[in-house]
Amino acid sequence: MNRKLRQALRKGLLPIVCVGETLPEREAGKLNEIIGRQVTGGLKDLSAEDMKKLVIAYEPVWAIGTGRTATPEQANEVHVLIRRKVRELASADIAEGLRIQYGGSVTPRT
Repeated sequence: MNRKLRQALRKGLLPIVCVGETLPEREAGKLNEIIGRQVTGGLKDLSAEDMKKLVIAYEPVWAIGTGRTATPEQANEVHVLIRRKVRELASADIAEGLRIQYGGSVTPRT
């Protein structure tokens, strides 16, 4: 993922980095670990300027094509985790300016 991300940035594209966990990972309490690892690996060796140019999408694997959806609270929880990790990797300014979206399934109720 990181190699493709860096190539997309070199070509002037607006990359969307997708992160998300499986249901067994979530139920096992590994959410922080999984999301942290994905964000760290995805953003490896990116400059602060490059980080300003991308979007991170939270796409829980368990909510894609299953009819299940993440609640707004679950999505917000992961958005907070992503910002925290980006703050550690780069800076508070980069983390606060980062565009994060939810990319999993939705229903009229969520």
